[in-house]
Amino acid sequence: MNMVQDVLQSAAIGVGVAQTPENLSIIKTPGCAAALWQRPPNPVFQRWIDALDPEHLPSARVILRPQSVKTALRDFCDKAGTPRGPEREHLIEDIAALTDVFCGVMGAPFIRLRLDRVTTNACRRFHIDAVRARLVCTYRGTGTQYGVSTDGAAPGRIFTVPTGAPILLRGTLWPEQPHAGLLHRSPPIEGSGETRLVLVLDPIFDLEDET
Repeated sequence: MNMVQDVLQSAAIGVGVAQTPENLSIIKTPGCAAALWQRPPNPVFQRWIDALDPEHLPSARVILRPQSVKTALRDFCDKAGTPRGPEREHLIEDIAALTDVFCGVMGAPFIRLRLDRVTTNACRRFHIDAVRARLVCTYRGTGTQYGVSTDGAAPGRIFTVPTGAPILLRGTLWPEQPHAGLLHRSPPIEGSGETRLVLVLDPIFDLEDET
């Protein structure tokens, strides 16, 4: 099976659909503005995290090496009071695995890791991030929305990334020019009572650039 499928029903043109996490490397293919791993959800984990009190969802903003992710996340879970158990370990292991894949694709020795609890219309405007690339995975709530724009305006057709599916997006610092015109945003949820849990990974190549 070809590792990149043009699935127009569930992904915009310019978005490669990966069958495995390793295939997220298709982001390097010319003209591929994003790579989406459409993995099936884990129903047991999803029921657990959807039912969790939002106050007990972990949050984090840290720069670290990939091998330090599990330890850091356990500390953040402890601080948030995230219940111990197989579902919590699944979350930690999954984030650590995505970090390893992302750093491998990008060749980055460090990552900036954000785990955000979102209840507002944060980043509601369609945009491209000022990074080389960014991985986003929504573990709870509505996923990232994206679409193609030809003139910088909001896309005419909007796609929503499935909950639990990681998407790797090129940013403005990606070396290939011109940009493909793929824009994304956080879904507008303010006033809905929804609480999202969103993982964001950025590559860090030199710590001195972050000081």
